[in-house]
Amino acid sequence: MLSQAENQLLTRAGPGTLMGELFRRFWLPALQLWELPEPDCPPVRFRILGEDLVAFRDSEGRVAFLRENCPHRGASLFFGRNEESGLRCVYHGWKFDVSGACVDMPSEPAESNFKAKVRAAVYPGVEHGGLIWIYMGPPEKQPPLPHYHWCIQPKSETLRVYKWMQESNWVQGLEGNIDTAHIGFLHRTLDQMGAQRIPGNFNAPRLQLIETEFGFVYGGRRDRPEGDYYWRLTPFVLPTFTSIPNPVWGGGGLFVIPRDDTTSWWFTISEPMPAYATTPYVDLIPGTWRQTRNRENDYMIDREMQRTYNYSGMVTNRVQDAAVTESMGAVYDRTREHLGTSDLAIIFMRRYLLRLARQLQEGIEPRVLSDPRLFLVRPVHIYTEEADLRPIWERDHAEHLRQPVAVPAG
Repeated sequence: MLSQAENQLLTRAGPGTLMGELFRRFWLPALQLWELPEPDCPPVRFRILGEDLVAFRDSEGRVAFLRENCPHRGASLFFGRNEESGLRCVYHGWKFDVSGACVDMPSEPAESNFKAKVRAAVYPGVEHGGLIWIYMGPPEKQPPLPHYHWCIQPKSETLRVYKWMQESNWVQGLEGNIDTAHIGFLHRTLDQMGAQRIPGNFNAPRLQLIETEFGFVYGGRRDRPEGDYYWRLTPFVLPTFTSIPNPVWGGGGLFVIPRDDTTSWWFTISEPMPAYATTPYVDLIPGTWRQTRNRENDYMIDREMQRTYNYSGMVTNRVQDAAVTESMGAVYDRTREHLGTSDLAIIFMRRYLLRLARQLQEGIEPRVLSDPRLFLVRPVHIYTEEADLRPIWERDHAEHLRQPVAVPAG
């Protein structure tokens, strides 16, 4: 349980907040490549960390995120003309390049040097690993691009990136991604006899956790009738990436990034879902980032399905996760909760992020930012007689780091 003050510190990520400053030290996933597909394509509105921005790709293909309001009189640059290596405001014709410099000011006399004194607030963007990323921190602190597993592996033609908006605070979604106990309930599928289609006893895993340079790794150990254990190891990589054991993910996983304090962006990177998955992995209302199944229609819960097929009566993990985390309210009051032994990773994550945010105030940068290879992780699921997490993790992680990788330029 957190105090009310701690809950506010943890959940708020807007400009000037403790957690917002921590997020701004990292390259964050922002857009899919198809949102800015080619030079001089239409600009895109984008909200992240409580800031309203406009992303554009200039004539040379470079990407930048401008503050949405033109620095002249505040008109939205979303309506701007993307032309000749700059975005031109349609109100008075002021034009800004990817550095934020005003390169043309036709509403002022030709002899005026006023344009040299005006800059648009801008954040750099870059293509990396099949996404467009944004960096919102101090320019002098900008780190190298992170070497997440899928970013530096040979590119797969089948790799899929999914993005959607969830209508709850980012912490609620992140907590679900490091909660191994819920998969035995929320995501449970039944056979005709009502038995669980997953090995061993999933209902009461014993958790262990190791703090690492990239964040932490936690493991859920489940007893098996054979006398050994089924382990599921999930790395948590700063700021919010989780690589959950999954047959189609490998070194992929999930990001939950604050859109603002009451909504969040979700990104998953994976191979396509198996052929037997008849329901789309993420099904969005056309023209929006909202899932078709949402709170207004009770996520299309099917009570007959709940009795005969799965535990929740809802399709896909993504809908099931959204239903429970959004049902807590926009920002859950954590002073009201009662945590148990299966919440070890959640308890640690909260304290860990608060500690890093406070250390940043004192000038201590997160260690992971100094070495892009620290982001290189993968999940583990294994049957073994070993009862301790550390040797399993250290052996697998060392093997993973020995594999050849294609390090990207930059």
